[in-house]
Amino acid sequence: MGGNKINNFLRKYMMLIATVIVVIVFSYITYGRTLYPMNIDSLISQNAYVFVLGTGMLLCILTGGNIDLSVGSVVCLAGGIGAIMLKNLPTNAWPVAVIAMLAMGLLVGVWHGVWIAYVKVPPFIATLVGMLAFRGLANIIMGGYAFDVVNKPFLNIFGGGDSCYIPGSTVPDKLAPIKAGFINMRQTGNYSTDPAVIKATIAELNGQVASGELTGRALESAKSTATELNMLLTQQVNVTCMVVFTIIAVGIIIYTFVNRQRLIKMGYKVDALSSVIIKTVLIALVLEWFGYKLACYKGIPTALIWIALVLGVFAYITTKTTLGRNLYAVGGNEKATRLSGIDTRKVMFSAYTLMGLLSGFAGVLNIARLQGSTPTYGVGYEMDAIAACFIGGASAYGGTGSVGGVIIGAALCGIINQGMSIADTPVNYQKVVKGIVLIVAVLFDVIMQMRRKGAKKKATSSVSAEKGGAKA
Repeated sequence: MGGNKINNFLRKYMMLIATVIVVIVFSYITYGRTLYPMNIDSLISQNAYVFVLGTGMLLCILTGGNIDLSVGSVVCLAGGIGAIMLKNLPTNAWPVAVIAMLAMGLLVGVWHGVWIAYVKVPPFIATLVGMLAFRGLANIIMGGYAFDVVNKPFLNIFGGGDSCYIPGSTVPDKLAPIKAGFINMRQTGNYSTDPAVIKATIAELNGQVASGELTGRALESAKSTATELNMLLTQQVNVTCMVVFTIIAVGIIIYTFVNRQRLIKMGYKVDALSSVIIKTVLIALVLEWFGYKLACYKGIPTALIWIALVLGVFAYITTKTTLGRNLYAVGGNEKATRLSGIDTRKVMFSAYTLMGLLSGFAGVLNIARLQGSTPTYGVGYEMDAIAACFIGGASAYGGTGSVGGVIIGAALCGIINQGMSIADTPVNYQKVVKGIVLIVAVLFDVIMQMRRKGAKKKATSSVSAEKGGAKA
């Protein structure tokens, strides 16, 4: 019994624990720079496409471990069409370009869905063809040239430029002087929140750096400490951002306990109250910390709103709708699902159609962030999406996975990428590390599958032995 509890705990929280460990490790390696507010903000904007594509990829994986290799090419194709239209259309006509990009993604999804679901072409082959064909089509449409996007309303709404944040008033950060005081005490042995004292410490650190007397970790530590103290001296907090995240955190707490009471009244088995309290409080605190970091920079980026909208909609689809239940059923046992009267072809078609639609939307976010499009955009995006799903706990065999897992997987991939970039790790080494993380995640899934099958076999053997004893 204890072994089952440990297995269930590891299956649920292993990647979450790994994410926390990775954050701590990179915070140490980079002297805390990965946790600067501007880097937290960059983590969202740079990985928006991973969250969106990972969500769509989850639908394909749920159907039996299938994947879509064409998403990077579709992002490039949709983004290229959108960039050309935004360049030639009037400024206020940007919704037409957005609709065209979404329609392009949807058409590609329908194309793949027909071949895979109805013609029975293996998903790997069908989407491999798409990866090559749509990349070539994107090059043809753009003529090999890059197209800049300068449409301000479009950029502001979809997360490009300096104004793509929810507006709100700012106030001085009351916590910043306290943190600066502790950092000053660590450096000089004197706790002080006086700006003049803090500036003197910064001047001393800059002098040590300029003199050349520091080397290695001591030099990097002095640079990072001076930078952080400078930020804390003038740090402001976006009130709107803090209010929004506080409301979300309180809402999660209320929903969790109201839903728990509802389940108890309906006779369902629920987790112990103590574990629910600990888990809910931790989630609320993480949300508040995340909101505080964003508030200390420029507030809520519009890209985060679009990410949250996509994740929320598809979390509902996968958990509360017939389509969602059918996706899990097909991945669990396609033959049994078909014999139960469910049209598995429609389920497969829906998964790839939605994947195409989300690829088109990723193209929208991509050209907004990069403020343009080139024929090379989107290379490797499919690998990031697949990695986010498997790292987040989706099973390579299908039938297992969640949008929450995609969030963890995408965040972990983004943290690793950003942490190694800040630490000046060569790009090739970054790929090696990501590959190792992915194989470890899949290996963990394989081990869990083997254990579950072993437990089922043991239980079946026990029942058979009991029946045999009863007959005797």
